[in-house]
Formats: sequence, C-alpha cells, structure tokens
Amino acid sequence: MVLSEKETAAIKDLQTQEQTCIEKYGRYSTEAKDPVLVNLFTDLKKKEQQHYDSLGQVLSGTVPKCNVNDSHGKEYSPTATYQSAAESEDKKLDCFLATDCIGTEKLVSSEYNSDVFVFSDPDVRKLLADIQVEEQNHAEMLYKYKTANSMS
Repeated sequence: MVLSEKETAAIKDLQTQEQTCIEKYGRYSTEAKDPVLVNLFTDLKKKEQQHYDSLGQVLSGTVPKCNVNDSHGKEYSPTATYQSAAESEDKKLDCFLATDCIGTEKLVSSEYNSDVFVFSDPDVRKLLADIQVEEQNHAEMLYKYKTANSMS
C-alpha cells in the first residue's frame, strides 16, 4: 500500500495527537492522587501507544488488524475512592485531571472522525474508525471514574 501525500500528512497528524495523549497520561499518572485513577491513566497510556504504533505501521505500508467491537468503556466499572460529600484537594486535582483528559479524548476522536474520509483504502478507514471508537471508550471510562467518585 502506498499512501498519498495527503494521507501521509493525516497519519502523521494523528500520530502527533496520539503522542500528546501518551505524554499527558504519563504525566497525569504521576500527578494523580487516587491509585484507581493512576491505574486508569497507566492503562490508557498503553492503549494510546498502541494507536501510535498502529499508525506507524500504516506509514510503513501495512495495516494492522483491529477489533471493531471494542467494549472497554462499557465494561469499565471503577471503585469509588472519594466520599461523595468530601471535597478534598486530592479529589479536586483528580477531577481536574480526568476532566482535562475527557476533553482531549473528545478532540482526538473528532480528528479521527474527520480524517477517516481522507483515505481510499477501506482497511485504513476501518482501522481509523476502530481507533475512534477506542478514543470514545477512553472518554467513557474517565467519565465513569468521575461518576463513581461524585465528580460529575
């Protein structure tokens, strides 16, 4: 498979978005106070790295297989760490970090939604659509964390 100049630019732009997510989740995993949120950030960082690597494979001319029925968001059920009435500084920080990441996931998901139409290869479009679903699932997991901890 040979990518056009426009397709190559789109993949590189998506890789930039993924790299930002990797760095953000890495930093936030060291800043978060709640071990449940630390684990979530660590897991999401690994998933964003997989996205980055998949895009790298596309740049190299191969399209990795994907699972278009990802259900990580639906299956995620975090345990509550914070009491509903308590508004500690740790809870406020963790709420900020989770909320910021939800915004990032929305942005990245939107990029995939737009860029999928740049590609003529149906396997690349399928991969990008799959990654978009995974980005939406990341936001859902973060929202469920916030809900379980009375942050939303």
